[in-house]
Amino acid sequence: MAFLLQTFGGLKLVDPSGRQVAYPEKGLLLLAYLLTAREGAEYRTAIAAFLWGDEDSGVSLVNLRKMISRIKARQDELGAQLLSFPGDMVAVDRASLSSDMAWIGDDDEGEPLSRLRNLTTLMHRAFLGAVGCQSRDFYGWFAEQKDRQNALLKDLLKKASREEHAQADTDILKDAGILLIGSERADPETLQLLVEVFDAEEEVDHLRRVIEKRSHALARGADFVHALARQTSPGQPLPPSPAATFEPSQPARGEETSLHAVPRLVLLPPTDHIGRPDSRFIANALIEDITIGFCAFNSLQVIAHHSAVRIGYQLDAQADFFERFSLNYILDSRISSQASDGTLFVQLIFFPDNEIVWAERFSLSHADLVATRRVIARNIALSVSSEIERHEAARLYRELNPAAYHSYLVGRRHLSRLTLPDLRRARKEMKTALHASADFAPALSSIARTYSKEWLLTARGDLDLLKSAETFAMRAIDAHRNLADGYREFGVAKLLQGAFDESAEAMELAETLGPHHADIIADHADTLVHCSLPSRALSKIERAIELNPLSPDSYLWTAAGANYALGEFEASLDYIGRMADPGLADRLSAANWAMLDQKDKARVFVRRVREANPNFDLDTWLAAVPSKEQWHKDLYREGLKRAGF
Repeated sequence: MAFLLQTFGGLKLVDPSGRQVAYPEKGLLLLAYLLTAREGAEYRTAIAAFLWGDEDSGVSLVNLRKMISRIKARQDELGAQLLSFPGDMVAVDRASLSSDMAWIGDDDEGEPLSRLRNLTTLMHRAFLGAVGCQSRDFYGWFAEQKDRQNALLKDLLKKASREEHAQADTDILKDAGILLIGSERADPETLQLLVEVFDAEEEVDHLRRVIEKRSHALARGADFVHALARQTSPGQPLPPSPAATFEPSQPARGEETSLHAVPRLVLLPPTDHIGRPDSRFIANALIEDITIGFCAFNSLQVIAHHSAVRIGYQLDAQADFFERFSLNYILDSRISSQASDGTLFVQLIFFPDNEIVWAERFSLSHADLVATRRVIARNIALSVSSEIERHEAARLYRELNPAAYHSYLVGRRHLSRLTLPDLRRARKEMKTALHASADFAPALSSIARTYSKEWLLTARGDLDLLKSAETFAMRAIDAHRNLADGYREFGVAKLLQGAFDESAEAMELAETLGPHHADIIADHADTLVHCSLPSRALSKIERAIELNPLSPDSYLWTAAGANYALGEFEASLDYIGRMADPGLADRLSAANWAMLDQKDKARVFVRRVREANPNFDLDTWLAAVPSKEQWHKDLYREGLKRAGF
């Protein structure tokens, strides 16, 4: 009988009686490496470079000689010559050693479903585990083996899903599907295969809808840009777009690893805001289930549930913990009382930018939720995995040119402060980013934002500022059509010019491409208010506030405006009262109090507006505020007139 080399869940050597036996760690790795070699043998110089790197070949060869000496002694003790050392070669005896690496042979025997079951069982454990090897050759070989096991997984899943199988075997196909979507960037063929597998019980039909929605949005985005280009007048030509391909500069030494490192995720225990132990029990079990499921995703590193629970209740220490362990993504959840038996609100946060990448709400009211929580766990796992994949692609795009990205980040800091000097500093930094990378879409869309904000701050009605914003937004879209920010900034610029339909279309595209981006949803809501669609606007702004509970004043102002247009004047005042600086909405406050027939209170705000702006003229101001429908303008005019303007 042969010895067995186990490679999943850590490297182990098992003797013919099934007992684990000691063997040098790098010797175990060498066994795995040679089992995948075509002839089962390799030159000593290549092995030394594989195990210790090629920076100092002399030292590596000395280390190899010492290791060979230990291996020979150990093999004599075991009475098995697993490795032999002829001349300047090292060879493995395949007759005396088998392994669990199913993809290295040509064996195509056995039923696909049975082989798939065995492979998924293995792949739920980490391949090799923690191995003390950091060489470039090792990383290349490791990636090649992952590709080979993923290819085998995909092939077996395809074959097994095409065959008839019992209902009890459905979970095998689904587990394999989750492993597959977590282990590769899903091409259209893979996505179609996954949809077919999961459609067996229609558990993740939303996956198909999300894929189709994004595909349609990108197609519409391309049509949108072409239509805009045709509409551009000869007097204001669209600037030539830069080359379609992005040529990244070479990263500095040591930088490449950080840019392409596997993202790290922690799933915090849910917080309980309604005090229901039964809901808390279900929610905790659900999060633990998801954590276990994520451990099988090779595209993620997941903090163990025990550590996540401990840090989840140490609020003051969380930020330090996240930074110390280089965590990229936080899955945060809370139990709330929106339904009679509670709901679980889950959101995925990109920690470095404090950006909400994905969010969803799940009901905890189903009587059989405990039994079906694995189904919900799969849905969350698929959604979160695909969002991380999409977000990582966008993040790596931003970071491909370190010089451009650095200037962009400096500019973002200035852009967060709404003063003219800060806007102009931000614009300068963004243009510096464009010198390093002419098609750096985040910088292009940020420049567009500086022009729109300058138009609002100066309040001079300078159309050239809005045209500049529009032009840079179009360049951002043209440079990277699957990023939402270009469409968003184009929508803002068009709104301020009174082009309501074009603004709404651009904002819809932006939200489709950034469906969980609170700021984009809030800007879309603001556009809908000005399009005289207050009900839709209120629904969207409430969603944005849910995603970003410590909301900026602009969110609350938009919600107040939507409520005013709906005739909900008290609700409008409630939102204004929650603003950090409610003085920004003094005109709206005056109109609300007047419509509630509280003229004394209305006059307080009229006086404050006139003190801040002695030259305020109602007709001039109403003409500058874009509103699509006349009733909407008339309602605002009525409130302000009643207030005493």
